[in-house]
Amino acid sequence: MEPPHEPRTALVGGGAGGIGSATAAALLERGHRVVLAGRTAASLDAAVAALGGGPRVDRIVCDLADPAAAAAAADDLRDELDVLVVNTGGPPPGAVLEVCEKAWYAAFDLLVTGPLAMLRAALPAMAGRGFGRAVVITGTAVRRPQPGLALSTVLRSATTAAAGLAAREYADRGVTVNCVALGATHTPRRREILESRATALGTDVDTAAARDEADIPAGRAADPAEIAAAVAFLASPAAGYVNGTVLTVDGGLTGTA
Repeated sequence: MEPPHEPRTALVGGGAGGIGSATAAALLERGHRVVLAGRTAASLDAAVAALGGGPRVDRIVCDLADPAAAAAAADDLRDELDVLVVNTGGPPPGAVLEVCEKAWYAAFDLLVTGPLAMLRAALPAMAGRGFGRAVVITGTAVRRPQPGLALSTVLRSATTAAAGLAAREYADRGVTVNCVALGATHTPRRREILESRATALGTDVDTAAARDEADIPAGRAADPAEIAAAVAFLASPAAGYVNGTVLTVDGGLTGTA
């Protein structure tokens, strides 16, 4: 039984835009206090203002690709942190045998060691209070490998496995750890991927987008708010028995595969 503890405090990575800011808005709507984490103060300040400012919205500047900084961001809030949304930017596109070692190491910190550092800093204190929610944002490439997204496919798969292990370790202390695997979503990251595909195909971005969406049963890319709604559910008390899972939000693209 979870203790009465409202409103809750959520730390949202990548909070300056895209999935992060949409998630922050969804959590605010549900009564949380939200702290946005990101690399630049100016973009975070703009995101705070867009969310209405006030005492329920704050920000912390840190590079989530730096494990020490990622851990410090969570540790700064350890006495009040109830919800951790591990959300980072995506690495550059590339084929698996074309990505150089330097790129693999850089992406490893961004997608594996940084997120694990945040979880390591946050989960014990959550467990000590008897309640906690960690949601790791991944992508459908962990279920359906995408050749042009080698870094994301390989390394987010590793983080997904690590999240599953953490979920088992803390499940009996009121803490859940889940992943949200998103599909095509209208974000700057999607634009980057489409530009890469358009270049490879010798076409324009609109044509690449149309080809991409033709494969999606829903016939369109997601709005970031639709991803945020899934995150908000997993962050809620109602999701207390949902643990160690990957919730896929992709318009039906991967189905049950």
